[in-house]
Amino acid sequence: MKIKSILVSQPAPNESSPYLEIAKKEKIKIDFRPFIHVEGVDAKELRTQKIDLAQYTGIIFTSKNAIDHYFRLAEEMRFSVPDSMRYICQSEAIANYLQKHIVYRKRKISFGEKNFSDLAALFKKYPSEKYLLPSSDVLGPEIPKVLDAANVDWTKAIMYKTVASDLTDINIKDYDMLVFFSHQGIKSLGINFPDFEQNDTKIAVFGTTTQAAAEEAGLTVNVMAPTKETPSMTMAIEKYVRSINK
Repeated sequence: MKIKSILVSQPAPNESSPYLEIAKKEKIKIDFRPFIHVEGVDAKELRTQKIDLAQYTGIIFTSKNAIDHYFRLAEEMRFSVPDSMRYICQSEAIANYLQKHIVYRKRKISFGEKNFSDLAALFKKYPSEKYLLPSSDVLGPEIPKVLDAANVDWTKAIMYKTVASDLTDINIKDYDMLVFFSHQGIKSLGINFPDFEQNDTKIAVFGTTTQAAAEEAGLTVNVMAPTKETPSMTMAIEKYVRSINK
């Protein structure tokens, strides 16, 4: 069965996206729709976690979402973040994002290269801080592992949650291929379309965690990325579509 239509479970990209090039080149329709979105918790919910923002001298930020929700809750709880606060950010891009909320050059800000494990040296450099880790309800196992190995005094605070978006206006059967990037996206498919049967629909997944979630949900994965041959999802899709649509 030829691939004529694809639904990508992400927001629509800009005009120079490789997806749009594939659509044009292969004469197929590609639609975009986020299957999940982020919702912040409120101050009341944070208090149930026994989190007192004033107790911490350092904050570990792993995403821009974490930054936005930390400062939102600080404002909601009338907590004035002290100038002495130490910020440890997973990457330079995340550190630069702090400028949205604070005067950057006057603060104690450090950042890693890219991976969370890169931060181990920074924790050794500043061992006396009591750190807060603003997080979503889903936290990868690597983060606690790195923090505990470095003997960091840290506490997780769930400040936002990843939830399934309402997709009931979509006719999922209109698409020959569905593309997923997270296990939450797979979960959202099950919530929105409990009667979904794969049949001839092709499933494309990015990453082994997404693959495992898809298989656990009883789906057959037809397209996998990243691989050595196809390091990006668009490359994997293009290769597959070409082989099917000959």
